Amino acid sequence: QLQLAESGGALVQPGGSLRLSCTHTGVTSNVNAYGWFRQAPGKERELVSCFTVNVGTTDYADSVKARFTLSINNAKNMTYLQMNNLKVEDAAVYYCNAISDYDNYWGQGTQVTVSS
Repeated sequence: QLQLAESGGALVQPGGSLRLSCTHTGVTSNVNAYGWFRQAPGKERELVSCFTVNVGTTDYADSVKARFTLSINNAKNMTYLQMNNLKVEDAAVYYCNAISDYDNYWGQGTQVTVSS
């Protein structure tokens, strides 16, 4: 079992930066991928970024490339999403995700609001 908990969501002005954190609690040895998703009102949940453990690669949605960075601190069991040059269209609830051999895990979400 794995529990995920996000933090760091806030109100930020366009062009600003924010770092989201995700704490992993439980068994992480079987995790195959860590990711961040987001869901804006009235829209489908979409993948923002994903790190695939066995190949060590990170992928990003085209809309966030060169602005967002996913990183993992295995010693602290944390995943981060550094978001720079935020745009109004980045506003959403952001969800931490982990996929293991057995299940697909989600956090409760953290709200990011981008507004002047």
